[in-house]
Amino acid sequence: MRFASLGSGSRGNATVVEQGETLLLVDCGFSLRETEQRLRRLGCEPERIAALLVTHEHSDHLGGVARFARKYRLPVWMTAGTRAACRDLPPQVELFNSHTPFAVGDIEVQPYPVPHDARDPAQFVFGNGAVRLGLLTDAGSLTPHIEQQLNGCDALFLECNHDSEMLANGVYPPPLKARVGGSYGHLSNDQAAQLLGHLDLSVLQHVVAAHLSEKNNTPQLARAALGAVLGCNADEVAAADQANGIGWRELR
Repeated sequence: MRFASLGSGSRGNATVVEQGETLLLVDCGFSLRETEQRLRRLGCEPERIAALLVTHEHSDHLGGVARFARKYRLPVWMTAGTRAACRDLPPQVELFNSHTPFAVGDIEVQPYPVPHDARDPAQFVFGNGAVRLGLLTDAGSLTPHIEQQLNGCDALFLECNHDSEMLANGVYPPPLKARVGGSYGHLSNDQAAQLLGHLDLSVLQHVVAAHLSEKNNTPQLARAALGAVLGCNADEVAAADQANGIGWRELR
């Protein structure tokens, strides 16, 4: 199994997960043309995508979903709440319950609910029977269920949205600061590090800091927070950015 990011941040998110002949696109917050270009940058022809999975209805995750799905005639998996919140529904919607696993081709998908200010948000753990990749972004707080789902993963794509001091002293108006830093907003570097500290990391191969704010965080701060828990140099921790995402990471 392997994974990569087309881009991660408040201006657009998309992640690809590949196992065998199955290639999934998780979220699509970019325009159709931009998504195609970013896929090809990773060596992926858009026609290879088997299905599109949606975490929630915010535009930086959903904005390009309907157009991409229409052009490539893809099934789009989402929760019933996300479907109800969609203004532009793709033609083929498959519903999932955020507590019930399902499979798409060669990939096992375990969705799980997260606290975020969306209608019915979910995140995912992907597996092939041997290794597991845990995705967690767009969560305002940590829960025992999140820890349970991500425990013992072989790779983690983990939100490090903001540095708490930068957010408090930054340019955002008070209501937006309260929303971002609230229990249904986004995880800080410290919260991501706290989560790591609670997990079994014995088989961990990759950690990627994701969904970094361009105004309230820096890659260096996010890497340092995670590196301190992992006992490694900050430069050894990867960070997905808005412009380039992150290249392929293999799980063995």
